Amino acid sequence: MSLHTMDRKVSVVLMAISIIYLLLAFQLPDYPYSQVDSDVLPKGLGFLLFGLAILLFIQNRPETEEEKQKRNIKKEDVILLLVTLGALLLYVFFLEIIGFVLSTVIFLVLTMRMYGYMNLKRNIIVSVIFTLLLYFAFNYLLKIYLPQGILPF
Repeated sequence: MSLHTMDRKVSVVLMAISIIYLLLAFQLPDYPYSQVDSDVLPKGLGFLLFGLAILLFIQNRPETEEEKQKRNIKKEDVILLLVTLGALLLYVFFLEIIGFVLSTVIFLVLTMRMYGYMNLKRNIIVSVIFTLLLYFAFNYLLKIYLPQGILPF
């Protein structure tokens, strides 16, 4: 088996990333106060990534000229991805400071707006409902406490 197609090259990189990720996930400490341990999701995602990378490798799809053209990314798309990365880094920075709820709502509203969803009222409603559902599911159902921040709950 050779690495002639881009799919196979990408799959090998993804396998290496998933192995490193799994090694780090297996080093997470146990969390005795929760029904679901803190390492379940990271380990599951690591195994899923590894399995999907294997499927990508073995599918052996021939590469057409149209697929090669899809690799040419427009400058606007690269800028949008970099701005999204910057917003994600700001989100992570402010997560502990202002809390999960506020930082997630702000992040979701801004990124939805960046990606073309212009109805601000709908964006805010969706962001608030989604964030609150996640917050209460983690904090009260799974007993995995997310950063509270400046809010009283």
